[in-house]
Amino acid sequence: MKRHRLYLLQVAVIVAGLASCQPQQREGASTGSTNMDTKQTLKPTKTGYADVNGLKLYYEVYGEGKPLVLLHGSYMTIPLNWSRFIPPLAKDRQVIVAEMQGHGRTKDIARDISYEGMADDVSGLLKHLKVDSADVLGYSMGGGVAFQTAVRHPQQVRRLVVLSAPYAHDGWWPDTEASFATFTADMFKGTPIREQYDTFGNDPAHFPDFIKKVVSIDLKPYDWSKAVKSSQVPLFMAIGDADGVRYEHALELLRAKGGGKQGDLHGLPKSRLAVLPGTTHVGMLQRTHWLIPMITDFLDSDLSSKPPTF
Repeated sequence: MKRHRLYLLQVAVIVAGLASCQPQQREGASTGSTNMDTKQTLKPTKTGYADVNGLKLYYEVYGEGKPLVLLHGSYMTIPLNWSRFIPPLAKDRQVIVAEMQGHGRTKDIARDISYEGMADDVSGLLKHLKVDSADVLGYSMGGGVAFQTAVRHPQQVRRLVVLSAPYAHDGWWPDTEASFATFTADMFKGTPIREQYDTFGNDPAHFPDFIKKVVSIDLKPYDWSKAVKSSQVPLFMAIGDADGVRYEHALELLRAKGGGKQGDLHGLPKSRLAVLPGTTHVGMLQRTHWLIPMITDFLDSDLSSKPPTF
């Protein structure tokens, strides 16, 4: 328990840094996103609630260009998860950011939280915004939602970026997977996660139920290997070398997507894998100086299988 409390304190330090430039918000107010280098606030061009599958799904839109959807991790919100990512990505893209069921300003409903259900919510949001197809980027829980969005709604996903997320429950390291059952509301006392939960107008008395409901999605076995491996949506997957996701799990997917061959001889696969050095699961959110160039290169690149020329 002490080890997991220490982990959450580390989470608190990182997400506090990510959101340190964010002003306090009233319920329903847009957050804006802060460029952590210049500390200038980028305002959304549009905010609102989409009526999808019984939810009033809160979303923000930034910038113009090809649409890119960002999906946050467990317990997170737009400012906690994406403050470092939105400004550089919105320079030449339309960045669509949502808060999933029960998170932030999207109030919970009498429905189980599931990866499949949240993927259907993303599909509904794109329809609400009249976006036919978008690139989808998900982190941790959001990565699972991204996988499921590509599987369940492939016509709406152009390219897929997954950070620090498995496509089967045993893709986590065994001790990581075992730790989920130990999470309690008390472990979040004094963290930005708890503070934003209250700030965005949620019932503080419901917080323990929120923790249990969110963690429940990782307490039951799931395996999307067949569907994810056979998906035709090009994928860029990134994990840290000290992440919660097993190396072999990520490599298995890359091989299924055409990797495991010398590109100079056989051409490049349409999908990619990066293992970031010195990077933990939560620390992935601090690696924008590495990730943003890799993400934009993947999204903008010609994914032909021709070998490189000199």
